[in-house]
Parts: sequence; structure tokens; C-alpha cells
Amino acid sequence: MQFFRKQFPVLLAFVMGMLLFVQYFVPSKLSKGFYEGFADWLIVIAGFAAIFAIASLLHYHMGKIRKRVLGYGFSVITIVAFIQMLVLGFVFHYRPGTPAGWEYQWLFVPMQATMFATLAFFIASAAFRAFRARTWEALALLLAGLIVMIGRVPIGEFISPHLSTFSDWILNNPNMAGYRGILLGVALAQIAIAVRIIFGIERTYMGGGD
Repeated sequence: MQFFRKQFPVLLAFVMGMLLFVQYFVPSKLSKGFYEGFADWLIVIAGFAAIFAIASLLHYHMGKIRKRVLGYGFSVITIVAFIQMLVLGFVFHYRPGTPAGWEYQWLFVPMQATMFATLAFFIASAAFRAFRARTWEALALLLAGLIVMIGRVPIGEFISPHLSTFSDWILNNPNMAGYRGILLGVALAQIAIAVRIIFGIERTYMGGGD
């Protein structure tokens, strides 16, 4: 039992990681078939993971309802909405014109838009605090942000025709350079984590520490 809980997950991660790494550099029908089969199994595993996620969601909200935690009414709404949407989906399918499609189009989509619209105010508040020109770096950030914002709207053309050009230059040069640097850092971090998982150094996916 200890082997299947400790050593087996590490061994499985090592074998699958090495196989997927090697097949990328071996262009053959066998390696291509292995990758496609693994991709199919990945979809199956993701389906089971979704089942566990749903069970975890229901367990969490049922616990809040049983304990009468403050705000448990929202948990009741979540469970009721989940069950009725699931039933409508199985009965009518998720097609336009069906009850499930109507709820998705006229309830879920507006609520999702409202949530993102609310987040815009939090982003604006965070930007206001970050753009206070207390240092030279903050001043440069503030000026670049103002130039980009004004240069991307029609009023910028009335102020100066060069604002739009300068705004595009900021987006395509300093901004793109920083964006690519972040992507390179993320890619290197992913490679490092993959190597740690393959060689059994990183074991947080097993539910514990290193």
C-alpha cells in the first residue's frame, strides 16, 4: 500500500514524462500514435477530474448549509441552480431555444458580463494606487499609461496626431519586450517544474510537500 501511495505516483510521472519528452524528438507513426492515445486518455482523466470537482463543490456548499454558516443562502442558490441546470441540460440539451439555452443566454452570460464589469472598477482602483508618481519609475509608468489610453481613443487624434503613433510604439516595443520577457520566464519556470516532477523532486501533486 505504501508503494502505491508514495513510489508509484513518482514512477508513473517519471515514465510518462520521459516517454512524452522522447516522442517529441522521434517522428514516427508509433510516437504519433502514442501521443494521440495519451491525448485521448487525458480527456477521459479530465472528465473524471470534473466529476470529483463537482462532488467537492457540492460537499463544500452542503457543509455550509448544514452548519448554517453566515451567507449559506448563497450555497442554497448554488446547489439549486446546479441541479436544475443539470436536469434541463439532460432533458432539453444545451441548444438555442431550449430552456437550458435560454438560461445560459439570458442569465449566465449577463451575470458573467456583470462580474467582469465589476472587476473593471477594482482594476481601475488598483491602477490609480499604482500610478501615483512617488518615484521616477511610477512617473514613467503613469506617463506611458496616459499616452496609451489617450492615444487609443478618438479624442487622442484631436489632441495630437502623433499620440496614436507614439501609443503604438509603446505597445509594440517596450510593452512587447516586457511581455516576451515574462513569457520566457514562465516557460523556463514550467520547464523547471516539469523536470522536478519527472525526477521526483516536486511531489506537491501527491497532496503533500516536497
